[in-house]
Amino acid sequence: MDFKVTFMSRAVRDLEKITAWVAKEDPEAAERFGNELIKDALSLARFPEMGRIVPEFADPTIREIIHGRYRIVYRLKKALIRIHILPFWHASRGTPLF
Repeated sequence: MDFKVTFMSRAVRDLEKITAWVAKEDPEAAERFGNELIKDALSLARFPEMGRIVPEFADPTIREIIHGRYRIVYRLKKALIRIHILPFWHASRGTPLF
């Protein structure tokens, strides 16, 4: 059974900011990159535990997958068969906030 993936409001805002930043130089690249981030996040529906536990939190329910320099942080809710996408976080910014 696939998990339901939900993009929390913070993740949506992050995605909008990331694509707006890239679009300043290349609007087509911004669209492609935004779609890649979304595709990676949605892939968690079939493979919810493929991400590693975020080392800064050491909480098995807070995990992440990496796309380029971005960390896609999510909360795994096994009992509810849900995944909440938290922030899209640039690795250079240090510990993710959400």
